[in-house]
Amino acid sequence: LETVISYIESLLDALGTRYPIAVLRETADGIAATIAGVPDKTLRRPEGPGKWSVGEVIHHLSDSELVGAFRFRMVLSHDRPEIPGYDQNLWIERLHTPPGDIAEALEAFRFLRAANVRVLSALTPAQRDRVGVHSERGEESVGYMTRLYGGHDTVHRRQIDRILASVTAAPVR
Repeated sequence: LETVISYIESLLDALGTRYPIAVLRETADGIAATIAGVPDKTLRRPEGPGKWSVGEVIHHLSDSELVGAFRFRMVLSHDRPEIPGYDQNLWIERLHTPPGDIAEALEAFRFLRAANVRVLSALTPAQRDRVGVHSERGEESVGYMTRLYGGHDTVHRRQIDRILASVTAAPVR
């Protein structure tokens, strides 16, 4: 429980006072600009043993957006649905190791994100207040989940910057 609480706090702290929809709108283009011109082999290089590469982070964001699309729609259309958790590391390990086409993953993320932003931007206050019950975190409203996704984006954009700084500074073996 402490791990879940600290994870949630880290996401909300990363978002800060920024409007989550604005963060959601800018993430895909921001990542595309960050990785523009970076060689594919650099994007596939993890920052260390047991750590993700930039490509794996991008695949994770695409996966997470797919999960978010399902979660948002379930909560908006059902009364207090169960929201399953998932193991992001297993998804990377079993679906994306080694990372597949990174540009394709970024485009999938961009497409899914645009669809989610269209839905989230049009919500009424009552719709934002609708709740589902997350299997690990309990009751969460759509508005709260939107804030978590904004923080999640921020954390992973910082991670991408950190990985790129690490792998471009380290000698290639």
